[in-house]
Amino acid sequence: MSFHGWAKYRLIVVVVLLGLANGAPVLAQDQRSTQNRDTTFRPGTRQISLGQKAKLKGTIVRREADTFSIRDDHDIETVVLLTERTSVKSKGGFLRTGKNYDVTSLLRGLPVEVEGVGSQDGQLVADKVRFENSDLKVARLVEKRVAPVEEANERLAGQVSEVGEVSKMARAEAGRAHDRISSLDDYNVQDSANIYFKVNSAMISPEDRRALDELAQKAMTTKGYVIEISGHADATGNAQRNRALSQQRADAVVRYLQENHDIPLRRMITPFGYGQLRPAADNNTPEGRRQNRRVEVKILVSRGMTGSGE
Repeated sequence: MSFHGWAKYRLIVVVVLLGLANGAPVLAQDQRSTQNRDTTFRPGTRQISLGQKAKLKGTIVRREADTFSIRDDHDIETVVLLTERTSVKSKGGFLRTGKNYDVTSLLRGLPVEVEGVGSQDGQLVADKVRFENSDLKVARLVEKRVAPVEEANERLAGQVSEVGEVSKMARAEAGRAHDRISSLDDYNVQDSANIYFKVNSAMISPEDRRALDELAQKAMTTKGYVIEISGHADATGNAQRNRALSQQRADAVVRYLQENHDIPLRRMITPFGYGQLRPAADNNTPEGRRQNRRVEVKILVSRGMTGSGE
């Protein structure tokens, strides 16, 4: 072999050896990553041991009177128990503390972080529930889109059929790009009342207070109840003002039921103000506008409690 041939041969050998030396760690690292990566799909329900501390992240997919369920990225659900001591707040930004919220803000489709301890039933007793303000806005928007479908089912079948839906459009409008999953058990409407308000007012009249008193007494003798509250306004004036006014009316009913009948906030779900979007009567007449200045209050009971399978 000539000198130039030998030199070329040595150069090839060096390049190959260097390539093997540099590639071996990468190959080994890739093998370790493959071995350590847990790709197992585990559908099911998580049980938290009694007294065990836990911090979980997930999306609310089920909402009951005293509990809600979250589903994590592995499609595992955990039942979270609410108590009077549960702290519900938004996450604070830099050098800021979060805002306190009622448990009524824990809506389906809301991503949350929950800290607590396990109960004897395997549930997570929540000490803290935290979420982003922007996520709450999206969850409220999703709830608003789902509600008309639920009411249509109620008119057709005499029940509120809870809807499971992923709302990509709602995510896009809120500037977020991932899907939401929501679902609730079916409920029957056990009883209901309409509370009416004067123009530009959120004050409950003595007559309507008596109607709320009667409804509260019925609720407290009903097992496993929740109360749905929705505020409305007539079409007079500014739409944004009407939306805020309808929310104030819904909040006034929540406050009255809690302060006067000690109904836990966790049993009053989705107090929402629809403004003038869902009239009950013609806004072109005084009587129609009076009927539209209302709060609808419904006692809902899970069909599992009433034994109704249809």
